[in-house]
Amino acid sequence: MKILIIIPAYNEEENIFNTIQDIRFKAPNVGYIVINDCSKDGTKAVLKENNIPYLDLPINLGIGGGVQAGYLYAMEHDYDIAIQFDGDGQHDALYIKDLIAPIESGQADVVIGSRFIEKKGFQSSTMRRMGINFLSGLIELLCSVKVKDVTSGMRAVNKKMICEFAQNYAQDYPEPEAILAAGLMGARIVEVPVCMHERQNGVSSINTLKSVYYMIKVSLALIIERLTTRRRR
Repeated sequence: MKILIIIPAYNEEENIFNTIQDIRFKAPNVGYIVINDCSKDGTKAVLKENNIPYLDLPINLGIGGGVQAGYLYAMEHDYDIAIQFDGDGQHDALYIKDLIAPIESGQADVVIGSRFIEKKGFQSSTMRRMGINFLSGLIELLCSVKVKDVTSGMRAVNKKMICEFAQNYAQDYPEPEAILAAGLMGARIVEVPVCMHERQNGVSSINTLKSVYYMIKVSLALIIERLTTRRRR
């Protein structure tokens, strides 16, 4: 199958080269593209200097818009599988083969890389884990799909979902909303265990102070999505 790794990046000059090296070494036969979301630091220079393929967005679209741009690229270039992969060094390319296996075998449409199955590696803060558990329960209530690591940015989708997400993808913090949208359209969603690393450099887009706002915003978005979307099978 033709596979593309989508790597959204905003101000990741300290991390992006090592992320790409990890992919090149551990998944040498998989294509990749960085979505440079109008970075203000030297991210673009690092990409150019190291011959890393990238899309250079003219304005900052945020994580949702950046990832959707990657899905549009994947759809237009006829990829069979697209993999979301963070540019901050938290994800490990060693698990790419595990992510795509259920799709290659025809068992899943969406595969989530979960930190919470084997509970190895970086597990996030206690407050964030509580929030993730709440969102997991809310999504299960809204669409009867149980996913433990609903905020994981490490996931793979098949061609059907590439086309869906290229046209319709949540903005801001889209990971939980994308799971709900996929669940409501009847997609087969599975989780596979992965081990993630703590961010080595830079600052996360969600700090402790923003966590409460994030929880309220995402919870309301999920409820509105469920109320306005008819379940498809």
